[in-house]
Amino acid sequence: MIGNRFILLILSAFIIGTLLLIGIQYNSSQNINQLIEGNEKLLTELRLSSHLREMERDMYWVESRIRGAIATSDISHLSEVDEKISQIEAYLDTLRAMDKDKTVTQYIDRLNVIAENKRSTKDLLLFRYKHTGKMDDTTLISNPHAREVSNEISMATRRIYNSRQQLMTQLSDSIEESSKRVRTWGGILIAFIVVSASGWFWFIVNRIRRQNQLIVKLDESEKKAREAARVKENFLANMSHEIRTPLNAILGFTNLLKSHKQGTEQAEFTDSIQKAGENLLTIVNDILDLSKIEAGMVRIEANPFSVRGLVHSVETLFGERMREKGLVLQTDIEASVPDTLIGDATRLTQILVNLLGNALKFTEKGHISVRVITKSTTDTTIRLGFSIRDTGIGIDTKKIAAIFERFQQAEDSTTRNYGGTGLGLSIVKELIEIQGGEISVESEVGKGTTFSFCIPYQISAEQFTASQPRDVTYSESRELTQAHLLLVDDNTMNQSLIKHLLNQWKLSYDVASNGVEALAYLQDRKYDLVLMDIQMPRMDGYTTSQHIRGELKLDVPIIAMTAHAMAGEREKCLSYGMNEYLSKPVREQDLYGLINQFLITDKKPQTAPDSINVVSHTYSCIDLQYLSEISKGDKEYEKMMTLQFLEILPKELEIIESSLIKKDFAVVRRVAHNMKTTVSIMGLTDQVADYLTALEENIGDEEQQLAHVTILKQICTQALEEANHFYQSLG
Repeated sequence: MIGNRFILLILSAFIIGTLLLIGIQYNSSQNINQLIEGNEKLLTELRLSSHLREMERDMYWVESRIRGAIATSDISHLSEVDEKISQIEAYLDTLRAMDKDKTVTQYIDRLNVIAENKRSTKDLLLFRYKHTGKMDDTTLISNPHAREVSNEISMATRRIYNSRQQLMTQLSDSIEESSKRVRTWGGILIAFIVVSASGWFWFIVNRIRRQNQLIVKLDESEKKAREAARVKENFLANMSHEIRTPLNAILGFTNLLKSHKQGTEQAEFTDSIQKAGENLLTIVNDILDLSKIEAGMVRIEANPFSVRGLVHSVETLFGERMREKGLVLQTDIEASVPDTLIGDATRLTQILVNLLGNALKFTEKGHISVRVITKSTTDTTIRLGFSIRDTGIGIDTKKIAAIFERFQQAEDSTTRNYGGTGLGLSIVKELIEIQGGEISVESEVGKGTTFSFCIPYQISAEQFTASQPRDVTYSESRELTQAHLLLVDDNTMNQSLIKHLLNQWKLSYDVASNGVEALAYLQDRKYDLVLMDIQMPRMDGYTTSQHIRGELKLDVPIIAMTAHAMAGEREKCLSYGMNEYLSKPVREQDLYGLINQFLITDKKPQTAPDSINVVSHTYSCIDLQYLSEISKGDKEYEKMMTLQFLEILPKELEIIESSLIKKDFAVVRRVAHNMKTTVSIMGLTDQVADYLTALEENIGDEEQQLAHVTILKQICTQALEEANHFYQSLG
């Protein structure tokens, strides 16, 4: 409304100013025209005055020529008299046409008569001269009448001159008046221009000043908005920690309860608590994600990631849950899809996990498929298409349009039967659109649903696609026995574990405790394979790999080993120049398969040595299956690893507790990460992983972290007692 008024005001001012300018210009032009016309008349009068004087002079000249002819009887004096008289008559005709005054006209007529008389006198003289040979008739020039004629000529010319002089005076006055009016209107025009220019200058300056004030206000508003967003972000982060931490504690204590012997009814109650806690955690995560999206705090990263690695990680994440429901998960990636792209792998993982979680929730039998295709591509970009198809309950066609709205589900009964808040698909749609993509859905009740979406990504110039692992069998091949490996790991127990496996396979190796030592080894000698831990002091695995590829220019295969067993970790490792990825605890079959993949060049199938069936003790807390698989019945190795567990675990617990009190979170983070390897030997990963992750990522306040340590100590105390019993049983 204000904009329209402003435009109308400007338009009105323009029209009024234009009309005023036209009026002023018109009046000024009229006065200028009058001035020009008056000047032209004045010039005409001046010419007429000049002609009048010439006429008077010519009249006297004719008179003098006639007198001369009479006095000398010489006709040559009369030779030009006719021409002069004709000029006099022409001047008189001009005067008669220019002046309508009757008095003046009478004088003009009288002068015309006199001119004719002069011509008659000239003719009479010539006639007399022709017949008598003389022109001595002095009566024509000496009589009183001749003098009267001369006086009459003088008087007539003066009267005519005086009349013209009065007209010239009037013209001069008129010209002066016109000149004054021209100057006046010229001044008005100049004043109008000055006033208009001043008005526009003031208007422009005022607008600039107001605009600057508005910019300052907008800048202040933007700062306030950013500050509000920062406060909201901090609030959401704190709330995330505050809400998730007690929920994790509830789930942790529930897992602890499940590790003890319980009756049927107690076990049922414990399962209900666990399911309720997991559902509540999912709801909280959805609400927090939605709040971040609304606040514009979702940051889209642009980092290299492996498409196939990401899909494989998601497939691994859902594998066990699919098997529990008797479903088949199928994945298919078009060969034309580049493996390494640049984009936000975390958000893509979140989208896939959400859609697959929905498919798993609403599918009771059949299969779920994930297909990845190339929608369109250029030299540097690709629109990557995904489709997630299930054979679940399907969605009514009338309800499809509303499923992406917040707090909406296909049917009211869905929440009662399957749970959920109706936020998941809304979050998925928002995340896809933030990245410049789109999503669609096709469904038929009773037959299943297909979600299709595409997101644009950049194609990485360097592709880190790792070859697919081959099925391998154990054999003492020459290629393996001649190979030399470098193990890079700072954890003593993990070193012992890997060294035990490498010794079993009769492989040569060196051990480095951090990235700096590893680079020194690689500069001194050639290695066929590097086993690289990620979290290490001095220099971590990511940085070390970058130095190997960038500074040392080595193409030695690097296998990453990390306790971060989450979706997206594999592609992160590949993006740093590593060739493959293993999650801890390391499984013998997986490690042996990867070693063969990079060291064996023939096509002969190889598999890891069969595990020796051993009878393990049954404990309520520790699980010796992993240790038994690694040792293959080697009691001395089992005894050594158990002793290391008994010695290292109490120290790590003590360091974490004391470091928390000192608020040395860097030490807490490092030791918590190392403890993941320590506890994995005795099969404690599932029980303590959440607490160690919370400590490693500094989630929650000091009181909550101390609560995590208390739970850890309770679990680990029982584990140490059972491990000590197992150690004693080994003799």
